[in-house]
This record gives sequence, structure tokens and C-alpha cells, in this order.
Amino acid sequence: MSEPLRLAVHGAAGRMGQSVIRLAAAAGFQIVGAVVSPGSPLAGRDAGEVAGAGHLGVAFGEDTSSGLLGADIVIDFSRPKAFSRLLQLAARARVAVVSGTTGLDPAADRQIDDAARHVPVLWAPNTSLGIHVLARLAAEATRLLGPDLDVEIVETHHRAKVDAPSGTAIRLADAVRVARADAENLRPVHGREGNAGPRASDEIGIFAVRGGDVIGDHTVHLLGPGERIELTHRATNRDLFARGALRAARALHGRPPGRYTMADVI
Repeated sequence: MSEPLRLAVHGAAGRMGQSVIRLAAAAGFQIVGAVVSPGSPLAGRDAGEVAGAGHLGVAFGEDTSSGLLGADIVIDFSRPKAFSRLLQLAARARVAVVSGTTGLDPAADRQIDDAARHVPVLWAPNTSLGIHVLARLAAEATRLLGPDLDVEIVETHHRAKVDAPSGTAIRLADAVRVARADAENLRPVHGREGNAGPRASDEIGIFAVRGGDVIGDHTVHLLGPGERIELTHRATNRDLFARGALRAARALHGRPPGRYTMADVI
């Protein structure tokens, strides 16, 4: 019988972190660390009891290096600054990384590449398997229907989301762009107001809607003369992101250093 995968959770006090802990414990992972932000009121409490997984004997801790001790892989749902620090420490400790943290800038993307020289790293703005199927479908439809097709992407999230448009909407736009023969000429449009004039053929509309407690809806509108196709993914429970991250963790285990995507998981 193989040994259970030893897992650390970074951003463990958040909603996603607690979902990962609860589902990982049920799926047979061995949780060895649960890292929270400095000053968290949950520091010192048992991670399993807080997350609804029962007593695990692993306390929430503020020190990332300590949280990585003994881990094969770390799952991260945190903030960009904390994620950047995690990448450095995980590379040093030779701990593989799966992350769904959003709002990253180009510097963070370079840090992912740096860490991937030492350990397997999978970063995805959305760890739902369904979203990555949606991206493939949108790309294939774009390829088949050709450059005369107009593409508009609309995403809806809860009122507390801080970044816009979502990383997932950007990922969908990138998938469409790659499938277009005129990809180098396409430009994102994030709003239209007043006398904006006719829609230009080089546009990809990417629009953000915020309100209520919506977990995440994404629709790719493919609009042509006399017809349209609408491809939609709706998240109804945050556990789906945790399940995708755990599946990614299993897929990365034992792989050589490098940068991976959810396409390597599906």
C-alpha cells in the first residue's frame, strides 16, 4: 500500500483553504501543515476542527517554512504577495506547488518560472476541471467558425472579489486568441460607453459583473451573422475548486520540475 500524499495548505484559514483541508482529509491525504496569514485569530487552533474535518493534530501556523516541513506538495489559495514568498520557500524546500491564487502581475509569473526550475509548479486562475473544458470548447468553436466571429466574454462574481476581470475570463480570452488566425491583432475591450461606434473586428470584449454571493459564472459569447453560440460554466459550490486542486496535487506528485497546467491534469 502506497504512503499517503503529504500535503501542506497555504492560505489555510480562508474559505478555499478550509475546503481543501476538509476534502483532503476525507480523500486520504496526510495534512502536515496549515499556514495562515500573520495575526490570524485562528493561529494555534487545530486546522481540522476549524475546517470541519475533525481533529487532525495540525495547528494553524503563521510560519510558512515550518508549514512546509515534511510536505510533498503545497496547495495555495492566498494573496499575490504571500504566494510570491511561498514560491521561494517551496523551491528551496523542494516542495511541489499547486496554486489558484489570482491577481498576479508579470513579476509573479516570472517567479513561477524561477520556482519551476526546482520543483513542479501548477498555477491556474481557476482549478475547476469544467472551466478548462470550457476553454477548449471555446477555442475549438473559434477555430472552426473563423475570424469573422465576434467573441465577448462576461464573468460574474460576488461583490467582495477584488480583481476584475477575473483571471478565468482572461484565461478564456487567451484560449480564443490562440485559436484565431489574426491573434496578433486582437485587443481586449473592457467597457463601452457613449458614442463608441460600431464594434471593431479586432476586439475581444471581457466584462466583469459584481454583486451578491455569486461564486463564479463565465459565459463565452460567439456571435456571427444570423446565429450565436453561448458557452457557459456556473460554479455552484466552492468545493469544486478544492477538488480540482487536489486532483492536480495527485497529478503533480512524482513529476520532474517544470511548469504545469490543468491541461496536464485532465
